[in-house]
Amino acid sequence: MAKKKTAEKALNLDSILFNCRDYLRAARNSGSFFEKRDMMLTLVFLRFIGEKYEDGIEALRQKLIKQGLNPDDENIRAAFFDDASFTDGTYNLPPESRWSTIINTPATKMNVALDTALARLEEEDPQLKGCFIKGTFTTRNLAGNDMKKIVDEVNKISHKTFGEEKDLIGRVYEYFLKEFAVNSTKEEGEFYTPHDAVRLIAEMIEPYDGTLYDPCCGSGGMFIQSAALVKSKQGNLNGINVYGQEKDPTTYRLAKMNLALRGISHNLGPTNDSSFTHDLHKGLYFNYIMANPPFNLKGWYDSELKNDARWADYETPPDGNANYAWILHMLYHLKPSDGVAGFLLANGALNDEDTVNIRKKLIENDKVEAIIVLPRELFITTDISVTLWILNQNKKGGRYHDRTLRNREHEILFMDLRTWTENPVKGESKKKVRLDEKQIERATAIYHTWQSEGTDGTKYEVPELYRSVGIEEIERNGWALTPSKYIEFIDHDLEIDYEKEMTRIRKEMQDIMKQEKKSQQMLEDAFKGIGYGIE
Repeated sequence: MAKKKTAEKALNLDSILFNCRDYLRAARNSGSFFEKRDMMLTLVFLRFIGEKYEDGIEALRQKLIKQGLNPDDENIRAAFFDDASFTDGTYNLPPESRWSTIINTPATKMNVALDTALARLEEEDPQLKGCFIKGTFTTRNLAGNDMKKIVDEVNKISHKTFGEEKDLIGRVYEYFLKEFAVNSTKEEGEFYTPHDAVRLIAEMIEPYDGTLYDPCCGSGGMFIQSAALVKSKQGNLNGINVYGQEKDPTTYRLAKMNLALRGISHNLGPTNDSSFTHDLHKGLYFNYIMANPPFNLKGWYDSELKNDARWADYETPPDGNANYAWILHMLYHLKPSDGVAGFLLANGALNDEDTVNIRKKLIENDKVEAIIVLPRELFITTDISVTLWILNQNKKGGRYHDRTLRNREHEILFMDLRTWTENPVKGESKKKVRLDEKQIERATAIYHTWQSEGTDGTKYEVPELYRSVGIEEIERNGWALTPSKYIEFIDHDLEIDYEKEMTRIRKEMQDIMKQEKKSQQMLEDAFKGIGYGIE
């Protein structure tokens, strides 16, 4: 019994995915890393959507029993189960797509069964169109026993077992990014946004109703975490509409799977594409934007973008770095009257020399509301220092959700959270920290208090943490947005009583000299005693 308990305790998501990765590496015909990843993510999706269906059916059974009906009665089954409907976004899966069908399929028929399950899903629901690559499993045609071992391993992944994971599909995606460093370098590539960073953005800008947009939505993690926050605050998702775009085809499919699994209605455009060269939501304006664009992205520019409307009022961003192209793209899509955006960028964007004119105009036009430097160790897939930017189309004040905001024109709040590293994450290959709930609440409270009626922005500061700064001081600093230029950092050496310290040091030196003289005299006396002198 003791051994069994130990084994159960040792079961975790990473160990399961590690086993799957090893099975795929050893299997013949498993293909490239990308093909392995596609298979794994698709399997996990089938597992999750199947488990959600089973939970929905069981809940329906219990509801019928409470109503005095027999769920096993043939007529009851025909009326309630053959074409079941759910209010929480759960899919009524055709028999071929149910996990119970897949897990009980013989090994020799597994590849065909999996592709059949995917095909039937696409037939049943238009939102799942484009989620899957046709022939994902039969094209690779792994040996039956190999495929069966992987399916059995995936069967261990359950929301019941790993309920603490807020976004399990995203977590699986993060695992593969971390282990294989797909397309990621220190400067550009795919970065899975940590849950705590998303939570911080969502808590600050409060995307509770209206439209939410992410121009580089990745696996949909921003939407998943925001939806969780909306549900915790308001109980349902009916008031929020999700829009997004993603360039990478695999990640686009993953985002559609992720959102479908959660029952979140969405518009990610008809296909994957670049937000810069083919803006799929051109002309649309959103209440909220949340994003984590690829840092310092190169190769984004096309000559046709030179006079693009998105930066017509500013200037064309440098073609060697997309940071300010992302900023202006998001600003363009913000609802002009009161849109709010929260997004992450590499720290270099705070003071780049080749973007100073754009930055100056953004500040003069009063679009920048807050700049928050985050702990470097928040991200697994990059060690670049990261800043949270908040843009706001309305800094004049008024009602915002349940709060009354003051006029904050020509003020920017700077916050520095780099020292908030007291919550290490164990079991990672590199140093990793997280922001806990209390830290997120504290940072959010600093921001919301600064916004609120009754706060004096000219006196709003705590050394080494935050400070409200007027536009005149920012101009004097060459339009730099680096928090350390504005937040007071105390020189703790100044707290030392130098006179007292020097007296102590001098006394110690005198004591040492006395001891040395004493030792020297003792040595001389010893040599004299035996008839030798010391020259």
